Amino acid sequence: MRIVVSGTHASGKSTLISDFHAIRPEFRVLTDPFDDLDLDDPTGERSFARQLRVTASRVQESASWSSVISERGPLDFLAYLTALERLGRSDGDLLPRATALVEASMSDIDLLAIVPLEAARIIHVPDDEDPALRLAMDEALPELVDDLDRDGLLPRTITITGSPEARLRLLLEASAPSS
Repeated sequence: MRIVVSGTHASGKSTLISDFHAIRPEFRVLTDPFDDLDLDDPTGERSFARQLRVTASRVQESASWSSVISERGPLDFLAYLTALERLGRSDGDLLPRATALVEASMSDIDLLAIVPLEAARIIHVPDDEDPALRLAMDEALPELVDDLDRDGLLPRTITITGSPEARLRLLLEASAPSS
């Protein structure tokens, strides 16, 4: 099972993956590429394009692995690039190439777990974490999921909401081996 957990920053992805891995230690965890890259402008167009390329490579390289869970996939960074364009911080020139990379990567993912922001579970972020971008990405992500679904490119997808326990239960159920 190749799982990608997607969502905007400070949405609970890391906690969910950590909790999941504690119960399913056979899964190899691929961390957020942000943690592994030295980025001059972490919320800039070039940084998101670089992270998209890294995650696309990871998805392709892990295609033969039987148990992997990734914090973020190419779709996350297409959503960030889309959000930048909508916020007027980008001209959108990278979107066609980014879309092609995302579309090519979808066949190597078995389960896409979307972790949206929830009004009932507010996680506040400081201004230096760009709350406007966080919200714009959260809005762009489900629209991109709908586009991929309409085009027949979407892997099995679940939306993960609720308490940390409920989120974990949803992910465990969705990733359980078929009987």
